[in-house]
Amino acid sequence: MLKLQTGLEGQTASFGVVSDCIRELGYHMGGNWDYDQGCFDHILCQEGGETIYIRIPFVVTEGELDHYEASIKFGTPYIIKHVVHVGLDRDGDSLLDATGFSQFQQPIDKDGKIIDKNRWVHAGEVAVKDLMDCMYAQNLLKIS
Repeated sequence: MLKLQTGLEGQTASFGVVSDCIRELGYHMGGNWDYDQGCFDHILCQEGGETIYIRIPFVVTEGELDHYEASIKFGTPYIIKHVVHVGLDRDGDSLLDATGFSQFQQPIDKDGKIIDKNRWVHAGEVAVKDLMDCMYAQNLLKIS
């Protein structure tokens, strides 16, 4: 995991409007959300079974996450790498994958070693800048 130093940390905004804006930039809601916290993920690179993401965590400061009007406060963005199996899964869950009951395999490594760290830090900083530019252009961020 590589933590990024950006101007996004500590910024507050409306969850629903931010979700609409960032979806256009290729972000999606991370899977481990709860009513009081979550994260937005964006794929920076995907090759074979390796995927490098930027993850932007946030906490809900007012309301609940399933409400469009909830207020969120951004945490420190970071880069992570997931490594997954490529090809057929040969363990006991293969039947579930083939029949559609289990949509995704578990990663081999949820926090794989990131090579060329400077490249990915720069890519993450550019992705956060693009996100912040989008939100500022639409007056979505509130300076804290």
